[in-house]
Amino acid sequence: MTDLSLTPANVVAGANAKKTPGIAGGNVAQGQPVYRDPTSKKFLIADSDSATAAVRDAYGIALNAAALDQPLIVQTEGDINLGVVLTVGETYVLSDTPGGIMPIEDLETGDYPVILGVASSASNMKMKIIAGGAPVPAP
Repeated sequence: MTDLSLTPANVVAGANAKKTPGIAGGNVAQGQPVYRDPTSKKFLIADSDSATAAVRDAYGIALNAAALDQPLIVQTEGDINLGVVLTVGETYVLSDTPGGIMPIEDLETGDYPVILGVASSASNMKMKIIAGGAPVPAP
């Protein structure tokens, strides 16, 4: 699988972005998909093939870097510039590499599909998280 090579400092929310403030539950880089821990309510890095359902349930994309117990702003919907060249019309999903984003065609057996958004231009993704809820079956 080929994850996007984000430049964290270039990740920028669009004017229509919906954001949620929170606290990091560990080290989070700007541009990484995160989930909200159901117990601590802190944000941690999401992963599409985790054995833990909550970890596969992406909540949004981090708009700033944060270490444990530091403030974190998470974008949950709207336009986002990920600081990387995107393929127009491509659907991007949560990767099975913790905190990664990849094209949908890179999903493999056992990954839980979580759509993060669709590229509307080479620099913009229209973000709307949709979780499939079931793993990709074997061919």
